[in-house]
Amino acid sequence: MAKAKNQSRGPRIKIVEVGMRDGLQNESVNLNIETRLELAKRLVESGIQNLEIGAFVSPKWVPQMAGTAELILAFQQQVLKSKAAADKTFHISTLVPNEFGMLEALKSEVTEVAIFTACSESFAHKNINCSIEESFERFKPILKLAKKHKILVRGYLSTCFGCPYEGDVPESRVVQLAHRLYQMGAYEISIGDTIGIANPKKVQSLFKKLKNKIPVQKLAGHFHDTWGLALANTFAAYQLGVKCFDSSIGGLGGCPYAPGATGNVATEDIVNLFEGMGISTDCDLKALVEINRWLSEKMGKTLPSKYSFAEIKKCERIRS
Repeated sequence: MAKAKNQSRGPRIKIVEVGMRDGLQNESVNLNIETRLELAKRLVESGIQNLEIGAFVSPKWVPQMAGTAELILAFQQQVLKSKAAADKTFHISTLVPNEFGMLEALKSEVTEVAIFTACSESFAHKNINCSIEESFERFKPILKLAKKHKILVRGYLSTCFGCPYEGDVPESRVVQLAHRLYQMGAYEISIGDTIGIANPKKVQSLFKKLKNKIPVQKLAGHFHDTWGLALANTFAAYQLGVKCFDSSIGGLGGCPYAPGATGNVATEDIVNLFEGMGISTDCDLKALVEINRWLSEKMGKTLPSKYSFAEIKKCERIRS
């Protein structure tokens, strides 16, 4: 793939847009393939270059991800060949829960996949229907196939700061599981605050320990905004050298196994935070707000991004 044009020399972060998978899979509204393709197209046009586009999971259990193979094909044919995608490097990934999902991903010619496990046994059983150890057994054939076909593997760890069923999660367990994923071959480990109970002190405490085992450039922050601290936690991780963050357009999502948990930190809010400090995200904030406006209509509700909400209200006042 070609390199992106006009790369600035100043500080920058990497945003992994997870709204199309982690966000949509936890929403009650099921968007059809056509609408999801349009969402992907708009995200690319806004500057997003790291996009988790779907998941090779059973549509019986996750109907929101039905048609991922068709979506990827359409994206490859229509979006990646568009003017907006010219001269840019894109990383398009899909979640694969097991070997069967990986084989489906290979058919779609993706260049990156994601694997997922939890840091608490109760959450692992509720979310992926197996123990933590069993999830690592599932990873082995995935990683073997990935190595054979030169596909990148990204690892997700959920409930890194607390579990809705077990409460506090020991930092030592998180570090051990993250390091294990890294040793198995995951090129990047996303550390998830699934139920949004972290605070900056906890974030820095955990990431300091993680950095002792894993290069900081291989770590990513994945924060939910249940208690309104996702941006503070993002910046706390950034202060320790973390330069990659997952976010969801509009703040889509939540967690069906974590009652009351809200979605990932909104992409617009992350972009506003860093761009306001002179740290490049390569994203067009105005375009993201317009995506929020369009997507809110499709979802039938106001999306929780604080920045988009304020901007949309401001525009409404000006027009009135």
